[in-house]
Amino acid sequence: MPELPEVELARQALTGALDREIRAIDDNDEFVCRPHPPGEIARALVGGRLTAAHRRGKAMWCDTEVRGRSGPRLGIHLGMGGRLVVTGGAGERAGGEPVRPDRTPRKPEWDRFTMIFTDGGSLRLFDKRRLGRVRLEPGVDALGPDAELIDRAEFRTRVGRGHAPVKARLLDQSVLAGVGNLLADETLWQARVHPATPADELDGAWDRLYDALQAALKSAIAQGGVHTGEVIPFRGADTPCPRCGAPMHHGTVGGRSTWWCSCEQTRP
Repeated sequence: MPELPEVELARQALTGALDREIRAIDDNDEFVCRPHPPGEIARALVGGRLTAAHRRGKAMWCDTEVRGRSGPRLGIHLGMGGRLVVTGGAGERAGGEPVRPDRTPRKPEWDRFTMIFTDGGSLRLFDKRRLGRVRLEPGVDALGPDAELIDRAEFRTRVGRGHAPVKARLLDQSVLAGVGNLLADETLWQARVHPATPADELDGAWDRLYDALQAALKSAIAQGGVHTGEVIPFRGADTPCPRCGAPMHHGTVGGRSTWWCSCEQTRP
């Protein structure tokens, strides 16, 4: 699933679609637009505008204005490999998240949701795997605070509660919104913390862990996604730690496949 950096890049792309009048919407993909039947999103938003783009963790949505009044929020989820493409009136690229090279030719049917503006430009959810989601009034109340915005004290209080492995606490979206499997491994490796360490036993490692998370987020957003993390290419069999050269170890922590350095990330 996309993690916070990918969703933040998509949110930045969405800013290119703001304050443009919506002329038409293709919301005919009943799976991507569930639970809405075809035409329901269009009826709610055509003639209106997107006015602001927001994100909390991995959740992303737009505020809208329709006929001079606040309209329903439009939630957009990227799924496993979806991305947003925003074009201007002349068809030029007006915004879009950076993506890894893809040699597969684009097919029109992979545009799962399309919003056409009166200036001739568009906003498209491009998703070959059809795992994205577009819906009105998405729920975000169950999410914890955003991982990029949480302060040091609240981070320690929320993540450090209980005896669960620290990686499981980082991945719990009700505790901290936005951290996925790759970002968790990168953060714990940067902080030299074993992923299975009970959260209530981290003691003096909290500042190091918080700083590592913020640095990993900043780097991933700047470079195009969590796949650019320093340890990510070394999450594999027979690979050395890129920092010290010791073997990388693999196991399951919090129900997720996990990699760590056998030398620098030892249990306390």
